[in-house]
Amino acid sequence: MSTQPHDPLHRRRDILVAAAATATATGLSAKPLAAAESGDSNRIPLGLDGHSLRGMKWKAMQLIKFAAEQSLDAVLLNSMNYFESLDESHLLKVKELADRHDIRIYVGAGGVCENAAKFSDKWGNAQELLATGIRVATILGSPVVNVRIGSIEDRFLAGGIQPRIDEAVRVLRESSKRAQDAGVKFGFENHAADLRSEELVDLIHEVGTDVCGVMLDPGNGLWAMEDPMLHLQTLAPHVVCNSLRDYTVWDSADGATFQWTAVGDGMMDVPTYVQTLAKSNPGMPVFVESISNSARPIAYLTDQHWKGYPNLKATDIVDFLRLCRRGQPIEIDLPPAGMNQKDFDQRHQRREFLGSINYLRSNCGAGLKT
Repeated sequence: MSTQPHDPLHRRRDILVAAAATATATGLSAKPLAAAESGDSNRIPLGLDGHSLRGMKWKAMQLIKFAAEQSLDAVLLNSMNYFESLDESHLLKVKELADRHDIRIYVGAGGVCENAAKFSDKWGNAQELLATGIRVATILGSPVVNVRIGSIEDRFLAGGIQPRIDEAVRVLRESSKRAQDAGVKFGFENHAADLRSEELVDLIHEVGTDVCGVMLDPGNGLWAMEDPMLHLQTLAPHVVCNSLRDYTVWDSADGATFQWTAVGDGMMDVPTYVQTLAKSNPGMPVFVESISNSARPIAYLTDQHWKGYPNLKATDIVDFLRLCRRGQPIEIDLPPAGMNQKDFDQRHQRREFLGSINYLRSNCGAGLKT
C-alpha cells in the first residue's frame, strides 16, 4: 500500500484505465481457492447471526429458540442490546436455554472507538464496554468478544481512518490482560466499509494476534472495494468469528452499485469460501447474516469518494473492478398490495435466512444436526 496520497484527478484517470483493462480479462475475479476434497464427511457448525432477523426485534431468548427450531449449532449476538438484562442471573438463564439445545453463543460488544462518528456510551466508555463484553462472554461461554470502529463515515472524519485505528489499538491493548485472563479473544470486525483488509491486518498485529483476531464480513469487504474472495485469502489466518452473506455488484454511473443477497443467490463461490473458513479455524461456526433488498453505491469515479482512501491506488482495486464487470443489476422486492412494510420485511428476512441455511446445508457441508 502506498504511503503517499495520490492526486484525485490522476487517480480517476488511472481507475478508468484499470477498468478498461479488465474488459479483456478472463471474467474471473481471482484464481479460485482450493475447494474441499470431495467426499469429506466433516461437517461445519452452522449458526444464526441475530441481525438476519432484525425486523423481528427479538432478544437473545427468542433468537436461541428460533435457532433451535432450525436445528442450528450456534447463535451470534453481536451487540449487548440483544440481552434483556446484563445481570448474571439473566445471562445464566440465556446460557441454560442454549445449553439445553446444544447451541453455542458468540457475542459482540460493538464500537470501541470514542472518536468514531457514532460511538455509543450506553454501556459507559470504551474500557467499560469491553469489561462488560468480557464479563458477558465469560458467563455465556463465548470464545470471542467482537468489536469494531464504526462505518465508512469514519474514513471521512478529520485525519481519516488512522486516528480511529490508533484509538482502537490503544483501547484493546489496555484491555488485553483482562481478555486473556478470561480466556477470550477480541474479534475485530470490518464493519460497513470502515476498514480494508490490509488495515485490519495491521491493526490486529498492533494489538497482538494472541489476543485479537478478525471478525470477518465479506459483504463489508466488497463495500470497501475488495473482491471478497481475495479479502478472505488475506484475513483467513486470523479469523475468530464471521458473518456470511452473498453479494452482487455492477457498473453504474458514478462507479458501482451493490446489493447483498441470500447465500447462494449472488456472485460468491460459496462452497470454496466456506471450506476456506472451516480450514482456517476448525470448529468455528459459519454464521449467516442475511441482508438484502437494498442497493448501495460505491462512487469510486468521484473525487469525494477518494478523500476517504488517500493512500489507495487504482491498481489496488482492479480485482474489485473485474467483479463489477461481471455483475448485473438486480431488482428491489416491494411489498405486495395490502401488505405493510414491517410485515413484508419480517417475511422477507425470514425467507432469505432460511434459503441461506438450506443452501449451506445442501452445498457446503454446513450444519451438524439433522
